[in-house]
Amino acid sequence: MFPKEILRQLRTLGVVAGFSVEKAEHAVPIARALLEGGITAIELTLRSDAAMAGLTAICQEVPEMLVGVGTILTPDTAREVKAVGADFGVSPGMNPRVVRAAQEAGLPFAPGICTPSDLEQAIELGCRFVKFFPAAAAGGISYLRSMSAPYKHLGIEYFPLGGVNSENMAAYLEEPSVAAVGGSWIVKQDLVQRGDWTAIAGRAAEVVNQVSNGGSHG
Repeated sequence: MFPKEILRQLRTLGVVAGFSVEKAEHAVPIARALLEGGITAIELTLRSDAAMAGLTAICQEVPEMLVGVGTILTPDTAREVKAVGADFGVSPGMNPRVVRAAQEAGLPFAPGICTPSDLEQAIELGCRFVKFFPAAAAGGISYLRSMSAPYKHLGIEYFPLGGVNSENMAAYLEEPSVAAVGGSWIVKQDLVQRGDWTAIAGRAAEVVNQVSNGGSHG
């Protein structure tokens, strides 16, 4: 489901910047600001009318960015984002129809899981990289450690999102089974509205520096 090279990039980076766009014209400046700060992977969530246009623009104008797409809820959407040029997709939940559509389209896909039952469905469909969501509300690192223990021998890797922040990021990344975390705090909407791309680049650089100083990841 996930090419080794994409997983290698995610492990090396440690943090994927997650954001949505209310205006399509903001997408490319955000992506470029994140790149300037050293973040080379994003998860653009499909939570607005401008999302697909923003995705298309990033894929066309910022080819050096590893482009992930979040909130993929239907089979048609999985096919559409692949056609636009997305590198991978994720969803908040485990929908077998969406996973199969992504597989058929050739879109590397990480379904959302929160329980052992979710995880077993994902495993049955061939997934070995999954989104753990909502991470903090579900119980955080201690819950993930306990929930994932029976499946450790299968080599499943996790992408926690939801309540991950600059304070707890390092602890998540110390878990051997966590490939990367979702950084939804990096792109602040007030900065986007003001067009302060320099500030967003600075926030990205701070996160990259934190991961580097953590030492154990990657």
